Amino acid sequence: MQFVDLGLMELPEALLYQEKAVMSIANREGPETVHLLEHPHVFTTGRLVKKNFLVKDSWNGDSVRTISVNRGGDITYHGPGQLMGYVHLDLRRRRRDVRSFLRNLELSLILAVKKVGVNAYRKPGLTGVWSDEGKLASIGVGVRRWITMHGFALNIQTNLRYFQLINPCGFPNCQMTSLNQMLKRSVSMDEIKKLFSDSCREVFAD
Repeated sequence: MQFVDLGLMELPEALLYQEKAVMSIANREGPETVHLLEHPHVFTTGRLVKKNFLVKDSWNGDSVRTISVNRGGDITYHGPGQLMGYVHLDLRRRRRDVRSFLRNLELSLILAVKKVGVNAYRKPGLTGVWSDEGKLASIGVGVRRWITMHGFALNIQTNLRYFQLINPCGFPNCQMTSLNQMLKRSVSMDEIKKLFSDSCREVFAD
């Protein structure tokens, strides 16, 4: 499994990287790959998006575009200070169980943030990572030819006010939080990338 840092990248360009990775893995031409990156401000909607999902379409005159993507889930926000992980694993050589993959992805995030002092957990019946102060990470995935696509969005230094423009993940009044807000200090994006990479390797070890 390789981890590739793509820096700050527009979502359409990241989707092209994803497409190349999925095709390479599906054809057994390349290794399993996790892309770590940030996006400029954007909302994405998944296959489960409902009508009237958008509470507003701008904040202080700052309009944010919405892009539909082929993942599960409803609507969420992406922006600077949020760690995106596009996780491309080959479930043909692992366990052909998408639910198990989701639970392991949640566990990877939970273990990573625990190392900086945050107690995070799953909520029964829901997908994502939560804390006593709110939802910390959103997860939405797709699978093609048993290769996983998309992944997670972990709030680190995220401007949480953008979540007020939507019903996050389709839930009205869903409280979102970030590592910075919980810890009352600045957390390094590079530190979390390293911690997640380590925990992901551990959880998804062959």
